[in-house]
Amino acid sequence: MPWWSWILIWIALVALSLLFYVLLGIRLYRQFMATIKDLGAAGEKIGHLATLPATYDEPRPLTSVPPGAAIFATRARMRHDYDASKSSRREDRRQRRVQRKTDRGQPQSLRDLDFS
Repeated sequence: MPWWSWILIWIALVALSLLFYVLLGIRLYRQFMATIKDLGAAGEKIGHLATLPATYDEPRPLTSVPPGAAIFATRARMRHDYDASKSSRREDRRQRRVQRKTDRGQPQSLRDLDFS
C-alpha cells in the first residue's frame, strides 16, 4: 500500500468525523429550539392562569397578637394563643373534611361528626 493511500484514508476519516459532529450539532440545535418553544408555550399558559381571579379563601389576618408582641407577652398568654389557634386549625380541617366527604357522598367518620 503506497504512502499516499494512508493520507487519503486519514483525510476521509477526519471528514467523516467532522460531518458527524456537524450533524450532531444541527440535531442538538433543533432540540434546543423545540425546548425553548415548549417553555414559551408553558410560560404563556402559566401567565394566563395567573391572571384568573382567585377562588380560594384569603388567609385570616392574625389580629390577636401583633408582630413582635410574643417577646413581651406572658408565657400563659402565648400558650393560650397557641392552643386556640391549634384548635381553630383542627376545626377548620374537620369542617373541610366533612364537607369534602359530603360532596363525594362518602360515609362520615364518627370522630368528625359534631354531636353538640
